[in-house]
Amino acid sequence: MQSVTPYDRDMTPHQRPFRFGVQASRSTDGTGWTELARRVEAKGYDVLTMPDHFDDQLAPVPALTAAAAITSALRVGALVWDNDYKHPLVLAKELATMDVLSEGRAEIGLGAGWMIADYEQAGMPYDSAKVRIDRFVEGLAIIKGLMHDGPFSFSGEHYTITNHDGRPKPVQKPYPPVLIGGGGKRVLSIAAREADIVGINATMSAGVIGPDAFSSMTAEAVDEKVAITKAAAGDRWSEIELNVRAFLVSVTDDADQAAENIAKMLGVEKSMVEHSPFALVGPPSKIVDDLLARREKWGFSYVIVGSADVDDFAPVVAQLAGH
Repeated sequence: MQSVTPYDRDMTPHQRPFRFGVQASRSTDGTGWTELARRVEAKGYDVLTMPDHFDDQLAPVPALTAAAAITSALRVGALVWDNDYKHPLVLAKELATMDVLSEGRAEIGLGAGWMIADYEQAGMPYDSAKVRIDRFVEGLAIIKGLMHDGPFSFSGEHYTITNHDGRPKPVQKPYPPVLIGGGGKRVLSIAAREADIVGINATMSAGVIGPDAFSSMTAEAVDEKVAITKAAAGDRWSEIELNVRAFLVSVTDDADQAAENIAKMLGVEKSMVEHSPFALVGPPSKIVDDLLARREKWGFSYVIVGSADVDDFAPVVAQLAGH
C-alpha cells in the first residue's frame, strides 16, 4: 500500500480544487463490496463514505476498513457516524485504528443523530435536539483529545474520561480531518468552529426525510446556511472545505425532462431542482458548468454522489477532479 499525502487544511473554500466522493452502504457479499471500492478509486473518486444507521446497510467501520485495505489512495469515512451509537472513547479508538491501517486515509464524519427510526428500533431515548447536540459536542471534544499525544481527561455533563492515553494515535496529525454536516444554525455554527470540512445539509429536525427536508434544499436556503457558516467561522473561514451530498443525480442529455421528473417525485417546483446544489442534472458538460458556478457562488468543492452514480458521473470527475 502506497503512502498518501496527509489532508491539506490550508486552502480557502473558493480556491480549493474539486474532489469527489461516493456514498455507499450495501453489498450482496464481500466480493461485491471490494469490487465497488476498486471501481470508485479507478474512476477517479477521492473518497468512499457510508451512512451510519441500523437498517440493512453494512456496518461502516469494518466495511470502510476493508475498502481501504484493497485500495491505495482512496480515503474513507462515514457520512456521518452518529455520536449516540458509540461511546466517543470507543469510536476514537476505532477511527485511529482505521487511520493507522489505511496509512493516513481516514476522515472523521460526526453528527448528533437525527433518524428517529434508529432510536426507536434500538430502544434508545430520542432526546431533544439540544441534548443530542450537547452530547455530540462533548463527544467531538473527546475524540479530538484522545488523538493528541499523551493522557487525556474530560469532565462533562454526559461523559467523563480519566487520564486515558488513547492508542493507537492516528497517522494524520493531530487527528484526521473532521467533517460535520448541518442544516440548522446551531450545528452549522459548531461545524464552522470545529470542523475541517463543513457539509451543508438539508434540515432534518423532523427525524425523517420528507417535505420539511426538501423545503430546506432550495438555493435560497443554501444561501442562508452558507452565510451562517461563514459568520460563525470568522477567521477560520479560509481553512474550511465546503461539502455537499448530491442526493438527486441524473446524468442525461434531457436535462429538462429529468428535472421535471425529479420535481414531480419530490412534489416541488422544477426550478427548485434546477437551482439546488443537492441536484446534479443533465449531460456531463452541463453538470461541469453547474459545479463550477456553485463553487464560485457557495464554495462547494467536495461533492459526494451515490453508489448508483459511479459510472455515469465519472466523466464529470475526470474533467474536474483536482482542478
